[in-house]
Amino acid sequence: MGASQYSASTASRENGTPMADTRTVKHYETTQSEWDRIVASEEFQELMALKKIFIVPAFIFFVVYYFTLPVLVGYAPNFMAAKVIGMVNIACLFALSQFFVAWMIAGLYVKAANDFDRLAKDIIEKAEYAKEGQ
Repeated sequence: MGASQYSASTASRENGTPMADTRTVKHYETTQSEWDRIVASEEFQELMALKKIFIVPAFIFFVVYYFTLPVLVGYAPNFMAAKVIGMVNIACLFALSQFFVAWMIAGLYVKAANDFDRLAKDIIEKAEYAKEGQ
């Protein structure tokens, strides 16, 4: 068994007429022993370490940032109620900022995930090459 390739043959348009789908998806199939060898490889361990380097700090930052609002509203209500612009207070601005922080983290993750995907592709290609060499 090697990499298998498939593509969808038809997709429906709005008018119901089938049209060819040009997307091709590549899957790598492996045995348990090959998977164990891949997981034990230095490249795979490096990929997992890189993911942890990004995900753990991003998660911790977001959780701390997210819970800062209710903590400040509970322990510093006068500060959070301070008006900034018209009727808008600091608590409202902080709550709104959480959307932007979440989008920023998501954007940074998308950029990092592209690197993770490249490393994963290299690992799969190396495994395929090793499989073909047997």
